[in-house]
Amino acid sequence: MTHATMFDLGPQARIVARLAAGVPDARLDDPTPCPEYAVSHLLGHLAGLAVAFRDAARKDLGPTTDTAPGAATPSLPVGWREELPRVLGELAEAWRDPAAWTGMTRAGGVDLPGEIAAAVAVDELVIHGWDLARATGQEYTPDQAALHASHAFLLAAAEDESRGGGIFGAIVPVPDDAPLLDRAAGLSGRDPGWTPPTSP
Repeated sequence: MTHATMFDLGPQARIVARLAAGVPDARLDDPTPCPEYAVSHLLGHLAGLAVAFRDAARKDLGPTTDTAPGAATPSLPVGWREELPRVLGELAEAWRDPAAWTGMTRAGGVDLPGEIAAAVAVDELVIHGWDLARATGQEYTPDQAALHASHAFLLAAAEDESRGGGIFGAIVPVPDDAPLLDRAAGLSGRDPGWTPPTSP
């Protein structure tokens, strides 16, 4: 892998941190586009994946990189308002090392090439950033380099017949001329038009 294919995860990590900072405590139990996750679970998942992919970049393999993402419903760490932006910053910094993008590493209990781990990490940040923004009514414009990498990753996964469809669930059809973020959301199994359910 050449260095030309590397990009900085920092801008997207900062966008996610800013979205998280905009979540009031009163919204933590609200639903999200992830059916099993409330906002608090989504924030806990983001904190966990930031640590896991930070350590994957560092090739620091162990409990943080060995645990499957669906092993348990993520809980929100105590002090998450300080911890989440910190670990997101560490994630971005770890992927600035060219060595992170080469060789093999592990994340979610799966061995994979460093460049694929980077693609998974940025896809998680882009799609879960969308989830968080939609769930909490915030504006969301992802980093363009991150969005293009996320869409390319999701498209390749959707075209991999061995997977039997999308990486996160059944693909939601989206028009070819829809915005790239909507197309990425559809490939991730999300309805780009999702809004929080109204209270009865």
